[in-house]
Amino acid sequence: MGALLAILRDGQARTKADLAQLTGLARSTISQRLDTLLSNRWIVPHEEAIASGGRPATAFSFNRAARVVLTADLGATHDRLAITDLGTEILAERTADVAIDRGPEATLGWLVTSFTDLLAEAGYTLDDVCGVGVGLPGPVEHASGRPVNPPIMPGWDGFAVPEWLGARLGVPVLVDNDVNIMALGEHWAAHPQTDHLIFVKIGTGIGCGVISDRHLHRGAQGAAGDIGHIQVAGGELALCRCGNTGCLEAIAGGAALAAQLEGAVTSRDVVNLVRAGNLPAVQLVRQAGREIGSVLASMVNFFNPSTIVIGGAIAEAGEHVLAGVREVVYSRSLPLATEHLRIQASELGDRAGMIGAAVMVIEHVLASVD
Repeated sequence: MGALLAILRDGQARTKADLAQLTGLARSTISQRLDTLLSNRWIVPHEEAIASGGRPATAFSFNRAARVVLTADLGATHDRLAITDLGTEILAERTADVAIDRGPEATLGWLVTSFTDLLAEAGYTLDDVCGVGVGLPGPVEHASGRPVNPPIMPGWDGFAVPEWLGARLGVPVLVDNDVNIMALGEHWAAHPQTDHLIFVKIGTGIGCGVISDRHLHRGAQGAAGDIGHIQVAGGELALCRCGNTGCLEAIAGGAALAAQLEGAVTSRDVVNLVRAGNLPAVQLVRQAGREIGSVLASMVNFFNPSTIVIGGAIAEAGEHVLAGVREVVYSRSLPLATEHLRIQASELGDRAGMIGAAVMVIEHVLASVD
């Protein structure tokens, strides 16, 4: 039945004959599976029957309102929560300043309370929820959903996030790195026809999510795209939170930029200074774009994406960071690799992670429907 839902999920209504043709299944099998999907509200009869030369045939549509999804994009200092329908439309959302370094139980306990309150405010209960998607600001082994040696998350290493949350919410919980879910969200909502895409998050730290053949590429252990800890030439004296020196994140991440600016503590402070026309902030952000561009130029030559999307808090500084990235990528990458390459800001902004977490859960849940 997951195959039928995958077809109907695009929003187009289809008849039994359409589905039989698309799947190769017998009409009797199609009828049986549709009855089950109807009884569980995964699909609904379409409002208008489709003419087929004789009596109009009943068509069926995916029911986006069948369940809701809880999503959380947890950052180093700022969190975003949402309830979405099965089409990833955000039905309710909330933001809060919560430090991830206060530990897993305190953070996740707050998350459970916040989810419960958000459901009540939106008129839903946990019985309406089909799953929870969580993004964390550190390396995550996706198969287990457990953080692995996250540099800015003391106490989180190996913590059983899915089990801890699942025991309290009673629904499946999926966990991934924050930039991976941002890449999923941006690809799903803004670039669905793009086969190869790189999403770069420039926030307190730096990372990227890789979409290959329209699928998220996580690598063998879920560590793909961790560009923030690639060593940058000339930055050998910069100490990174991972323990190494010269990492891109230690030179061009939001925390590194804020440390060099008077009156700045967070990435958002840096952006505010840029928007206010503070010249040192503008110069720092432009140079950060160049440093990030130097790493991305190698990725462009290696991976040959058609689109690079820049997101995260520092990306909100606008064209300054984009100009720096473009300057270096277009000058240092092979002409063939950049011939049709687009480098642009995120279209979803700070909602990318919440939508991507919903995509992750919805695809998992629909694939397991039987």
